[in-house]
Amino acid sequence: MSAITFDTHKFIRKLEEAGFDPRQAEAVAAACREAQGEAELATKRDIERLEAKLETRFERQEGELRLNRWRLGLMLAGVVSLILKAFS
Repeated sequence: MSAITFDTHKFIRKLEEAGFDPRQAEAVAAACREAQGEAELATKRDIERLEAKLETRFERQEGELRLNRWRLGLMLAGVVSLILKAFS
């Protein structure tokens, strides 16, 4: 997973504007940074890569299903022709 950018300086300033003292604001920012580092968040790019992989896999599966339908049809035609030959 990719890293998410986080402007800690701006975050600390917002906390200080809201009434936190500088030490509290820095502690909260550090805790948020650590929590963010531990979280495995998917970025938009991660999701796009996954979608591309899934699309490729689904296309391959569709091709295999089409081939199996043809095989099944040929086998069924062979069995029917053998049955018809046996009763003729």
